Amino acid sequence: MPSSTSPIIAEGLVRRFGKIEAVSGVDLEIASGEVFGFLGPNGAGKSTTVRMLTTLLRPTEGRASVAGYDVVKDADAVRRSIGVALQDAAIDPLMTGRELLRLQAVLHGIDKTEGKRRGEELLDTVGLSGAADRRVGTYSGGMRRRLDLALALIHAPIVLFLDEPTTGLDPNSRVALWDEVRRLNKESGTTVFLTTQYLEEADQLASRIAIIDGGKIVASGAPSQLKAEVGEPTLRVALSPGQEEGPAEAALLDFGKPVPESTGHVAIRLNGGAGRVGAVARVLDEQGIKIEGLELHNPSLDDVFQRATGRRLEGAEETGDVAEVPAE
Repeated sequence: MPSSTSPIIAEGLVRRFGKIEAVSGVDLEIASGEVFGFLGPNGAGKSTTVRMLTTLLRPTEGRASVAGYDVVKDADAVRRSIGVALQDAAIDPLMTGRELLRLQAVLHGIDKTEGKRRGEELLDTVGLSGAADRRVGTYSGGMRRRLDLALALIHAPIVLFLDEPTTGLDPNSRVALWDEVRRLNKESGTTVFLTTQYLEEADQLASRIAIIDGGKIVASGAPSQLKAEVGEPTLRVALSPGQEEGPAEAALLDFGKPVPESTGHVAIRLNGGAGRVGAVARVLDEQGIKIEGLELHNPSLDDVFQRATGRRLEGAEETGDVAEVPAE
């Protein structure tokens, strides 16, 4: 029988591969019906953590329970209680969407009549009824990911694990999949554990997030709470071609703390917010520093990641509101 009311609990979870410690003492507790975002760069320990929680990897140390069952002692019960859509899931391209759903139902021990009903219902839910009899090899990337989602839901799991579900999708397909996840969570109350390296995805879907870096959780909480803790907005200065970054960085030190930026730009946490943008522009002009423009970003999850790790998340997408101030 299940031993806890929280559908996901991890205590001191560790996983080593030889001398490499991929996950270093992760603690988690996720509430029933929650969409939880697990955020971090490639190699941070996201997928290793998911593989332990879904019984695909045995923890080196610590313990975890999913759907109330211990992931080591009750692995079979965990597998019966979860749905998993992994990034590298293999789907037979010669089968149709409808055939795959019926096969998945059989594998979960669902009787033929109920399996057919569930399959048709899920095809409609994820918007694939019109393509149900096409071979999966003809599906677009977005259609395949929606089919992955349907396959993971065929047995009405207590917990749904989505491992980077929109990687490689175009923006329209990504937004469509977000809508499906929101709707499924709202209608069924399924707990969703979402791993992603897209800041916008975590911000859009998750009620709480944890940021993992180097195998350790470095920040956790509601996105709004974490962004509020950052405090001041970020002022990003685009330098003119040929303008060195050093003088601009020195000129901005009196206005706030520097934050990492890409080549050709400098940035600070702007003390005093938008009211000081004009003063910054005047100082840069007085010191002969040529710029192309200024952007003021309200705190985003990228800023949260910077605050926790000291660097930007590679490929991060800004999600805060932006105010552009053209150079005079």
